[in-house]
Amino acid sequence: MMQEYLKTKSEYEDCILFYRLGDFYEMFFEDAKTASRELELTLTGKACGAEERAPMCGVPFHAADSYINRLVSRGFKVAICEQVEDPKEAKGLVKREVIRVVTPGTNIDQMALDETSNNYIMALFYQRGVFGVAACDVSTADFYLTEVDSVRKLVDEIFRFNPAEIIYSKSIFESGMDISGITEKLSCASSLLDESMFDDVLCTREILRHFKAHSLEGLGLMDFSIGKISAGALLSYLKETQKSDLAHLTHITPYTDGKFMLLDNSTRRNLELTETMRDKQKRGSLLWVLDKTKTALGARQLKAYIEQPLISVDEIIKRQDGIEELKNMMIDREELREYLSSVYDLERLITKITYQSANPRDLIAFKQSIGMLKPIKTILNGLHSRILCNLNDDIDDLKDLYVLIDEAIMEEPPISSRDGDIIKTGYNDEVDRLRSAKIDGKKWLADLEANEREKTGIKNLKIKFNKVFGFYLEVTNSYKDLVPDYYVRKQTLANAERYYTPELKELEDSILGAEDRLNTIEYEFFKTVRDTIASQVDRIQITAKAIANLDALISLAVVADKNHYIRPVIDNRGIIDIKEGRHPVVEQMIDDDQFISNDCYLDLDTNTIAIITGPNMAGKSTYMRQVALIVLMAQIGSFVPATEARIGVVDRIFTRVGASDDLSTGQSTFMVEMNEVANILNNATNKSLLILDEIGRGTSTYDGLSIAWSVVEHIAYNIGAKSLFATHYHELTELEGQIKGVHNYCISVQEMGEDIIFLRKIIPGGADQSYGIQVARLAGLPEEVLTRARTIVNSLNENDIAAVTDKIAIQEHIEEKIKNMSGVTFSEKEADIISELKNLEITQITPLEAMNILFEYHNKVNE
Repeated sequence: MMQEYLKTKSEYEDCILFYRLGDFYEMFFEDAKTASRELELTLTGKACGAEERAPMCGVPFHAADSYINRLVSRGFKVAICEQVEDPKEAKGLVKREVIRVVTPGTNIDQMALDETSNNYIMALFYQRGVFGVAACDVSTADFYLTEVDSVRKLVDEIFRFNPAEIIYSKSIFESGMDISGITEKLSCASSLLDESMFDDVLCTREILRHFKAHSLEGLGLMDFSIGKISAGALLSYLKETQKSDLAHLTHITPYTDGKFMLLDNSTRRNLELTETMRDKQKRGSLLWVLDKTKTALGARQLKAYIEQPLISVDEIIKRQDGIEELKNMMIDREELREYLSSVYDLERLITKITYQSANPRDLIAFKQSIGMLKPIKTILNGLHSRILCNLNDDIDDLKDLYVLIDEAIMEEPPISSRDGDIIKTGYNDEVDRLRSAKIDGKKWLADLEANEREKTGIKNLKIKFNKVFGFYLEVTNSYKDLVPDYYVRKQTLANAERYYTPELKELEDSILGAEDRLNTIEYEFFKTVRDTIASQVDRIQITAKAIANLDALISLAVVADKNHYIRPVIDNRGIIDIKEGRHPVVEQMIDDDQFISNDCYLDLDTNTIAIITGPNMAGKSTYMRQVALIVLMAQIGSFVPATEARIGVVDRIFTRVGASDDLSTGQSTFMVEMNEVANILNNATNKSLLILDEIGRGTSTYDGLSIAWSVVEHIAYNIGAKSLFATHYHELTELEGQIKGVHNYCISVQEMGEDIIFLRKIIPGGADQSYGIQVARLAGLPEEVLTRARTIVNSLNENDIAAVTDKIAIQEHIEEKIKNMSGVTFSEKEADIISELKNLEITQITPLEAMNILFEYHNKVNE
């Protein structure tokens, strides 16, 4: 047995091997040491022919799932080696095989998974400057494929899917990608696969064979020459570990950058889309506000909406139409929610069914769920928006499967599929006959027990049963003298004797034979029902996805109705015009009617960049995030918190908010800030929305001001993106009027002596001070510190750098005008005058000197 164990272990060296021995899964050697430590099991030993006993530990097979889940959640892989033949019929060693390898990205146990989130495994491949990315959630059958052309875009894709496991080719190392850093940050498992699994021909063949297609064109993969390699390798890996044909993976969805708004990891984190930055909790995130779904699959779909905003105006409007109809049809909407509350997770249920791991109660849950489909369709028949009509068409009532389960499976079956009492009476004649024999057998035993008591005079005689000895007559020692000669002794106990009779032996054969046969035949019928359902996986998955989308749309309609959101106008004009906008999360976290609403207007011409000044805590960051969230909500089709809104679709939202070190890579706060700014400036377009908070704060005042100033200029002159730029560098307010499209805004503050009141209102104009000392006073700094700070700030203000910035602004304005005259031919005199103008210190001359210089230039030109 140990030789067989070691042979199997050699094939799964990277896994903890659960080796089935009787009623336990046993682990040996290093696996035993690891498992005993991680699972807090007692480490024992087993003689195995070596000089020392082999370290050993084990878990009961019927409770193995919880132990496997604990190991997998900690990043381990578990290979399950099962007995694949009946020990009663085996000759010699019972044959064992690994039936499945459970990894963090392939676990389908619903007890181990977050029902509101997908559990993705991702495959990465690199070739010729392109990364192939494939991601699959085995538990829901979602399978996606794309390609990206840079490490940063790849990182964004990884964080978007947030995989539990990543498999990759060694080519990833050649790309310069720090895969170990990413997996550590995500706390996800990773594996370097053999290069043969990324062979182009083999991967193509695997994809075509699995999806039963004749060409990649039929699957929409012709333009994904690198991505298809990732997808093929992922399929091969899944089949190798799951020991299954993965019949539930019926489709693969390719996508490109052009379908969804791109959101990098910084933006997802800063806007707190699905979890808060500080606590990593759902409460306090946008998802927390919008999620009023009734089903697990609906919750996952809504999360996908938030993580993948649309950029197609038509697709957004389709969702809006559906949400608006559901919002207005409150009675129908609430009735739909009532039906949806009884729908289990159809996506993960059908996966369990196709994996042949579903138990009888799973089938009852499936029946209960599909029983709600007909009334759902009845309501949808009365609705008219395009998206709801399409969803209605996609929902199959699956009546045939409902009838099959209803006729075959008992209403309250046991969890185990091998313990009988699964198949309904009347479904099969053989089942009915054997069940009758089983029930009558109990009556036969009772009658025999009564007869033997009467015949022998043994008043406490009982017929009992155990798995070792079967049925037997038990007589206590006090009545041993009354035992008749035809009783055959079976076992002697301290206070009793056990016997059998020929008649009891006949009954035992009849009863146990009927029960064993009944359990076997019930299990076979159960498997037939389960396989019949599995054969309809396409219909079920299409229906499940439609239910998921319906639940997500209803959730958005409920939130819109409850929170008084309005439907924004969506177009491609590039204008963001929000009237009385509110932060969707903050307004839910504070008392009613306490949130101060604000307007926002940005376009691609005269109002491109808003420079926002004001003290800390006044609400600058809240305001900017509010605008970004309203835009994002609008592009998922949601209604938004405002009284009126027109949203020109943006291709990306970039954010640079807050300050933090990245100690794991040795990066300072300022380096992290500059990396994020570099990403924004290198990837933003004139269709993007930029949220920039306190650029340049991580370095010296002059360096920081210079960088912030230069960033504003670069956005204005080279990118043209709509931008909200919050800063404490009041000198940047000088750019209004100097650079086209730049306008100043500030947070209004009311001074009350040495105290201030934040009014939270955005108004035109720049703030004249930061009120830093007042804020420090609110925080409780000692009075002597505040007094000294006032003295120092007064001294520093005497060396006001505003004059310097005025000079820079005016001088660069002249240079810009001169630069725009390129192509004009000047005489030698005019060229000299221009050169003198460029070097002229305008801020250092008096008005009289300026008039004299102008008179001198006039004379030179006219000579």
